[in-house]
Amino acid sequence: MAFSALSAAVLAVWLSGIRSDTAEDLSYVAAVYEHRVVLNPNPREPVERRAALEHMNRNLDVFEEQTASAAQQGAQIIVFPEDAIHGFNYTRSSIASYLETVPDPGLVTWSPCADPDRFQKTEAQSLGWNTHLTPPIFPQVLHRLSCMAHRNHIFVVANMPDRQVCSRLVDPHCPPDGQYQFNTDVVFSDNGTIVARYHKQNLYFEAAFDAPPKCEYTTFTTPFAGRFGVFTCFDILFREPVVTLVKDMGIRQLVYPTAWMNQLPLLAAVQFQHSFSYSAGVTLLSANVRAAALGMTGSGIFTPQDALYHHDMVGETGKLLVKRVPVLDPALVGKGAGNARLPVPFSGYSKVDLAAEELEKKKAWLGSGFSQMGRGTEAEYCSKEDCIKEPVPFNSIMMYDNFTLVALQGKEGNVSVCDGSFCCNLLFRRSTEGELYALGALDGLHVVHGTYYLEVCALVRCTGLEKESCGGETEHAQTLVDFHLDGTFSTKHVYAGVLGSGMTMDRPDCSGWGSSGRFYMTRRGMTTGLVTAVLYGRVYEKDSMGTAQE
Repeated sequence: MAFSALSAAVLAVWLSGIRSDTAEDLSYVAAVYEHRVVLNPNPREPVERRAALEHMNRNLDVFEEQTASAAQQGAQIIVFPEDAIHGFNYTRSSIASYLETVPDPGLVTWSPCADPDRFQKTEAQSLGWNTHLTPPIFPQVLHRLSCMAHRNHIFVVANMPDRQVCSRLVDPHCPPDGQYQFNTDVVFSDNGTIVARYHKQNLYFEAAFDAPPKCEYTTFTTPFAGRFGVFTCFDILFREPVVTLVKDMGIRQLVYPTAWMNQLPLLAAVQFQHSFSYSAGVTLLSANVRAAALGMTGSGIFTPQDALYHHDMVGETGKLLVKRVPVLDPALVGKGAGNARLPVPFSGYSKVDLAAEELEKKKAWLGSGFSQMGRGTEAEYCSKEDCIKEPVPFNSIMMYDNFTLVALQGKEGNVSVCDGSFCCNLLFRRSTEGELYALGALDGLHVVHGTYYLEVCALVRCTGLEKESCGGETEHAQTLVDFHLDGTFSTKHVYAGVLGSGMTMDRPDCSGWGSSGRFYMTRRGMTTGLVTAVLYGRVYEKDSMGTAQE
């Protein structure tokens, strides 16, 4: 390990109060809070500033309590959900009284708690704020959040609506009303100073907000864990900004406010958060809104190795999660032995990463349990001429997309299914035939509730015994399944996930790129029934096909 990296690691340990002798031992305590947001019952009707503040303060009161509770449990950073202060479903005009202006921390160093009146008219004008159009408003939300961070000596990540005044004379992208309205994440240091501001890039039916004219790649640095990146909700399905943060900028720790509506079998909140953390090789601090009527729940503290998460589709209370996690900033972990815990993003976890005992179990399963069907890391598939009972493909709608599927037959087998030239292969053994399972393939442009190109291999438990039920939503399964799943992916960005009964997050034994060019994952020995095993490929470069078709 280089001396400079070791010195940085020792400094971080000293600053955070963590006792450690080596960089490998660096860790910190993180918290996320799933908030049952108090909503505006009439979000499309404009209200006065006083009424907006009364509404937001009801949510901020809970933030105060949870920040203090997290700090008492040793947390050094806490993340709150998207839309958790003000709610959602506003129009551009009805959200006006909820807006505050968040200054760029790259230009201004400011603690709203220590100096709430700093931005009076003269300074606002010097920063380009047109105070004749938009008089300065006392930043009560920023003030309260800043004081939470300062009072509890904790980094605070929150989401709020933000106004940035502009002029079409200098900015051709400036909206007609002379101001940008952004869905904004704000990060406060443990002394209350604003250290990061991120404007959400990929909006999800958010009429009140503008996308920023240029994508923002926002990071901040902490004394206890190094650098973090910031992104929001729907961003997780797109290349920008998050893949650039991870692959190009080397960010391995991410804060993620979200207001995610669950949709099984492939995109429940904790399901995809876990897959993202595992596949990208990052720590993800994810805070979701709690709203049972809207299907919103699912928060967690995810690392590539393990997770602490919460999913509750019945209850109506918030949930605080606190967990000690390893530092993953490459600058602190260094380039020596400690860097072994930093996998290359989207490369998978090969068998050499497994404990010796688990590797021997896998070899035994693939070698003897399926001696006639597969050997080694990659399965060997029978040709069409050799397959005695080749299942007949059928189509079913899953996640609004037309998947091509084949039903599993027997307690063990070897099946393939293709959507055009994209093919998925499955080697499986299951405990019972009482539930219907199907292997599905999709190669195409998703166009409902967002436009993005997918290559997907998915083994799903159908909701009934009819093929038409394959692709429906269920959280439960009784069948234990050992499997090796792979696909002929053209993209390098494949998110691997295993979901067990009762929303149990499972982890592949191994995954990665095989010698044949397929991406694979293997899992055996699950203790809960299998709901979904999915390789979710995102072909970012083909997203523009949706624009070309419009």
